[in-house]
Parts: sequence; structure tokens; C-alpha cells
Amino acid sequence: ALIKFRNGTSRLLLATDLAARGIDVPALDFIIHFQLPPKEEEFTHRNGRTARMQQDGTAYLLKGKNERLPDFISDINEEVLNGQNQFEDSAWITLFISGGRKDKISKGDIAGLFMKQGQLKKEELGMIELKQDCAFVAVPISKSKNLCNQLNNSRLKKKKVRISLLK
Repeated sequence: ALIKFRNGTSRLLLATDLAARGIDVPALDFIIHFQLPPKEEEFTHRNGRTARMQQDGTAYLLKGKNERLPDFISDINEEVLNGQNQFEDSAWITLFISGGRKDKISKGDIAGLFMKQGQLKKEELGMIELKQDCAFVAVPISKSKNLCNQLNNSRLKKKKVRISLLK
């Protein structure tokens, strides 16, 4: 779930307060507080995920009609939700590759395979995440099935790799 969230193929991640402290995501466009933390430091930490490294982001609070905000929350713009705003699905999907670092495969090898044999343009190749024994790459949904069919059982270094959709 975190791999898909980091590379943009999954646009929403629901997390408990415990997971919200330990997730490795560089920057978020927005966060939504479904349940407010009791302490200001926790609130600040959560909101900080939207403003890392000079990034912009927005923190939203979901509040019931009779719910009271803690004293440490002030100067907010209130908006009534009417259900008309739609959340757009991602145009990207994640592919699984059955080889990784232990097979001496690099991100450059994967990029080369997808750009040369898969004929993707640079802007059509999303984030590549390389693990010890596998890898993940984000590609446009519209090209994913063709890429799986075309590149499955390809050779990366000396390893024949399987490429499939990550579900």
C-alpha cells in the first residue's frame, strides 16, 4: 500500500495515528483529519507531512455539527461539504518486477527496459522502487497491459524477470 501511495498510483491512504507517525512519504498534497489528536504537537506533526522540503499542502479537518475543536486549532476556513466535489482516480498503475538488488538490477536497468523495449517516453515512466528481491514501477494505466505482455519474461542483467500488475 505504501509503495502504491508513494508512486502516486493510489491517491488515498487511511492510517491510524500510530501509522501516521511512521510512514515514509516525502510530501503530501493534503491530509484529512478524521479524528483530531489530543495534543498540539501531534497535530503539528501530522500537518507537517504536507509541508516538507518547501512543498505546499493543505490540512483538512472533518468536524461534526456539534463537535468542538481543541483550543490549539484556530484561524481556519470552514466549508460545508455537499458531495459535489469528486476525487479523481490516478492515471497510473504499479507493475511488479520479480528481480531486485540481489540480482544486481538497478533502477537504470529497469528504466532502460521500459524505455527501450517497452517504448515508453521519459514522462511515461513513473517512480521506480527497488527492493532486495523485487521492484515496482509506476506506468500509465493505458499502457500497462501492453507493457506486461511485451516485457514479461524479459532479461534484466542475467535474470529473467516476470512483470505483472500489482493488485
